[in-house]
This record gives sequence, C-alpha cells and structure tokens, in this order.
Amino acid sequence: MLAAGASFAIVNNLAQIVSIHHGMSSTMVALIQYAVAFVVIMPYLKTLGFRQSLLTAHFPAHLLRVFLSVIGIQLWMWALAYPVPIWQGIALLMTSPLFATLGSGLILKENVGSARWLATLCGFIGAMIILEPWSDSFSLATLLPIGAAFFWACYSLMVKKLSADDSPSTMVVYLLLLITPFNLFLALPDWSLPQSGTVWTLLLFAGALTALAQWAIVKAYSVADASFVQPFDHAKLPMNVLAGWIVFGWVPPGRLWLGAAIIIASVAFITRWETRKER
Repeated sequence: MLAAGASFAIVNNLAQIVSIHHGMSSTMVALIQYAVAFVVIMPYLKTLGFRQSLLTAHFPAHLLRVFLSVIGIQLWMWALAYPVPIWQGIALLMTSPLFATLGSGLILKENVGSARWLATLCGFIGAMIILEPWSDSFSLATLLPIGAAFFWACYSLMVKKLSADDSPSTMVVYLLLLITPFNLFLALPDWSLPQSGTVWTLLLFAGALTALAQWAIVKAYSVADASFVQPFDHAKLPMNVLAGWIVFGWVPPGRLWLGAAIIIASVAFITRWETRKER
C-alpha cells in the first residue's frame, strides 16, 4: 500500500509537469498513461486467468462501473492540469470513502447507523476546512477533486455490489480492458500526441508506475484485511505534499493538516466500524 502511495505521488507530479510545462491536455495524459499501464500489467492479468475472468453475467454493470471510474480519472487529471495544488487535491480526494458511506445508506439501503452518519458529517467538515469556500481565494476548480472522489465512490459501490457474483480478477480485468477505449473517446476532441522525447519518457514512466500502483493495491488487499491496509493508504497525503513541495515549491497552509486529520479520523472510524460489522 505504501508502494502504491509513493507511485501515485510520482505519477501525479509527472502529470502536472506534462500538463503545466508542456501543454498536454488532461484527456491525452490520461489516455497515454492508462494505455501504457494496461500494456505493462498484461502479464499479471494473464496470471489471473484472463479468459476465465471475462466470464460474467453482468457486462452492462461492468461497463457502467468502468465509465464512472473514467469520469473520476478525467476530473482528477483536469484538476492536476488546472492546476489545483497537489496538497489540496489529494486531501479532498480522501473524501471518497465518505461519499461511499452516503451511497451505502441512500442507494444500497444499508443500515448505516447514527455513528457512521456523524463520522461522515465530520469528514465533510474537514473537507470544508481545506476548501475554505468562504475565502476570496476560493475557485470552482478546487471542487474537481471532490467530483473525482464522488465518482470513485460510485465506482466502489458498484464493485461492492458486483463482488457478490464476480471475482476480484474479473473486476481488475474489465477495469483495465475498458478504461482505454473510454479514455480514447474523451481524448479525441483534444487529440495531440507529444512532440518531444522528454514528454513521451515522462508519460511512459507514469504509465509504468500506474501499473505498479494498481498491482500493489490488489496485492495488498489480497494478503491482509482492509482494516489493516486502509491506514497505510493515508500515507499518500504526506508523500504527495512532499513531492509537490520538491517539484513545484507548493507549501500547504496549516488548515490542510487540521482538515486532513478530521477526514482521516472519520474514514478510519468508518473502516473499523464496517470491519467489525462484517466479522
């Protein structure tokens, strides 16, 4: 999980370098990055039993699931290209489990309970502290990571629902198989291939690291309980803050750590509560 966090921290900064300094559109960055990731991770997909993993009675649901993931990716890439400072973007992205809790109660009709509702509310208060929508420096672009978190939460809810009938390998295979066609369709209006070897090198490296991160996440959840793995996911915040400071000189204000602490505490409580309920 720590390897995945470190990989994504580097990938996020590479995406910002390519978008800000080299003028690449966010849709093209996403297309090339995830196409390269698919090629790199193909040998691993074969070990999962590629053909067997394609067997499913819920193909339309998988199609919708991957589409939701792609919208989240595109919103996130747009935020990086705007640019939204990485410290702010990553902290707001961590609200995704809070949206998932909302969806569990409102859409899946699960019994969420007052304690988890309160934790979710506190988490969103933490997000407001980071956003500061009441300040003069507030921009609507800073809502893009919130949008990405929302769509990834919807994606997570569909994974939860489909996992009753389909295996984890089916989830992974369909995600990586369908993500590139969706990204290709969204990239066509702004089609422009990189014109320099430097940009190609950065994007190829970002794609390889994306594949590594995806493999690491799947591996982490396959060998340990979610309640043990989830806290390590929070390490992505200081990793991204450090990378953003080194590359762009972005120094987060004090409110980041207060808001992030509230979000992390809320997500940790919800994760622990759900794990105890499952047991």
